[in-house]
Amino acid sequence: MTAPYSYCKKSNFLFLVFLLGFSRFVCGQNLKFDFGSGQVAKGYVKVSPENIYSNEKGYGFLSRTGLKAVDRKTKNRLQSDYISSDSSFFFSVKLPEGNYDVKLILGDEEGTSSTTVKVECRRLMLENIGTKAAEFVSPIFTVNLRSPQINASEKIAIKPREADYLHWDDQLTFEFCGKEPKICGLEITKNEKAKTIFLAGNSTVVDQAYEPYSAWGNIIPRFFKPGAIVVANYAESGESLKSFIAEKRLDKILSQMKAGDYLFIEFAHNDQKQKDLLPFVGYKALLEKFITETRKKKGIPVLVSSMHRRNFDSTGHIVNTLGDFPEAARQTAAEQKAPLIDLNAMSKILWETLGPEESKKAFVHYPANSFPGRDKAIKDDTHFSNYGAYQLAKCIMEGIKKAEPELTKYLLDELSAYDPARPDPVKEFYFPTSPLVTAVKPDGN
Repeated sequence: MTAPYSYCKKSNFLFLVFLLGFSRFVCGQNLKFDFGSGQVAKGYVKVSPENIYSNEKGYGFLSRTGLKAVDRKTKNRLQSDYISSDSSFFFSVKLPEGNYDVKLILGDEEGTSSTTVKVECRRLMLENIGTKAAEFVSPIFTVNLRSPQINASEKIAIKPREADYLHWDDQLTFEFCGKEPKICGLEITKNEKAKTIFLAGNSTVVDQAYEPYSAWGNIIPRFFKPGAIVVANYAESGESLKSFIAEKRLDKILSQMKAGDYLFIEFAHNDQKQKDLLPFVGYKALLEKFITETRKKKGIPVLVSSMHRRNFDSTGHIVNTLGDFPEAARQTAAEQKAPLIDLNAMSKILWETLGPEESKKAFVHYPANSFPGRDKAIKDDTHFSNYGAYQLAKCIMEGIKKAEPELTKYLLDELSAYDPARPDPVKEFYFPTSPLVTAVKPDGN
């Protein structure tokens, strides 16, 4: 049956209004979403569980499985209803490349809530944000959205395995998880002023896209104040200094860099496998290139020495498997007068404190069938669990305080000092895992 002309006319008008709202947002206005089944708040776009993402619409859930909408029918339209789930759920918004401030409205008029938020490839933004009954909070975080395009004719040579990563599309994707995630509203505003911390590195730095793997790059955004700092993680598994340049990942970073931005540089695990690359010659020269190119853009280079692999001798001490590469990074930092975060030294203390057995919890060591598609035990002494990545991220924060005090003012006020000789107890560590799981080990070792 054909719809009446008046209905079609009204539908087309509403669609044009939505497109106009989106174009206004792209030009600097904010975009607002009201989650739930109740009446929509003024100025917001209604989001119900039936709203599945499409390019035409430009927003929606990636799946409606498990979603539930609750309406408490109070006068405050934004707070009266919410969407939740018993497991992680994903919401995506189509946006151009850039930095964005995100504000969430969390809570429940009649119950408690506890929400953790990750974006893109499991990048931690908010952790265990709890509310009591009739309590609502509006936390804010700042996030980077990127594309592989450098200019009209050049782009990053991404690997086939990266094609499905959530951080290479034209969408900002949120993963809502935790014990009781209850999302009432979401607001997104373009941020043109935040300093950017770019990350260049390998699988020990990258935003690991899938469980059971993680890296310190996944975690550190959670520790910075919103609005002032944003983390743009361009690290990728299997990378060396040479390949990072060859694939134009450094070119992409430099094309985005503003005066006063930072570039954290951590390589060694894959560089040491190149027989023609000597640590005090070629490796140092490549580090110097990264430093020089960053300074040309009036950015601030920060070297990070690579953490140790899990390799113990018979006395419970860590065996250095990285040769002279960490020392070459230290020398380069000293000679170039660049800040150095000595993660290599801190990780030695951390792993030895945990010991040969407990340190397995910091790496990807799991019994058979712990994850879908993994019918054999996983024993990986290079890549980290969520717990291990979290401890290394805290080491990075402590290193920032010593190496680059100017950044300290941007750290969260509640961030306490961290001593790798006193890591967080494994038994007390809680971190909501993602349903995004892989049976494929990250590139590199």
